[in-house]
Amino acid sequence: MTTFSTEALRFDENGLIPAIVQDAVSKEVLTLAYMNRESLAKSLATRETWFWSRSRQELWHKGATSGNTQRIAQIKYDCDQDALVVLVVPQGPACHTGSYSCFSHELCPDAADASAGGISAGGEVIPSGEANAKAAASLPGSERFAILSELEQLIAAREAERPEGAYTTYLFEKGVDKILKKVGEEAAEVIIAAKNRNPEELRCEAADLVYHLLVLLREQKLPLDEVLAELRKRR
Repeated sequence: MTTFSTEALRFDENGLIPAIVQDAVSKEVLTLAYMNRESLAKSLATRETWFWSRSRQELWHKGATSGNTQRIAQIKYDCDQDALVVLVVPQGPACHTGSYSCFSHELCPDAADASAGGISAGGEVIPSGEANAKAAASLPGSERFAILSELEQLIAAREAERPEGAYTTYLFEKGVDKILKKVGEEAAEVIIAAKNRNPEELRCEAADLVYHLLVLLREQKLPLDEVLAELRKRR
């Protein structure tokens, strides 16, 4: 990958360049903002996001008031050198409404997702069951595992938004020791289900284990992509 250089960038007639802010762990797009040369320089110097407010006509430091700062992991620019992708580790919601991402509304919701059944992992619904398993088996390549990406993004949203009553919120508020305890418990239950030769029980317990493992990865700020990359390397 080409080394980042601000000299290569093409700012528009107003001296601005669009910056797509993306969660470095879940890969969810969090917001679209604009930078000028000064805010970009501040972002690079502080390793936190600074933008130019077109409405207020001033620099603004994301999280300066709310505390929901964004630590920069990487900045990339496109082939035309006129747009940025800023990969961040967010400390709280990105949106002023309190949502994890500013892009929380859909023009064309997927009806299939809304009607799909599921099982519950500690209060969070994870699509599963025989019908979903057969459907997943018929999907090519990465589409079979799209639910992992969706679940990773859901867990990231729970960490940022902390909705009251959500089990994932409870885990993050209790902290790493509680999460580790649950991972250990679910691993033990997987072993028991396998020992009992009970496929239905094993399926459910394995789903619980995967869910809690993803919560742990989020708490540790370790992207699932890095785990998958390790598996590819070992292969």
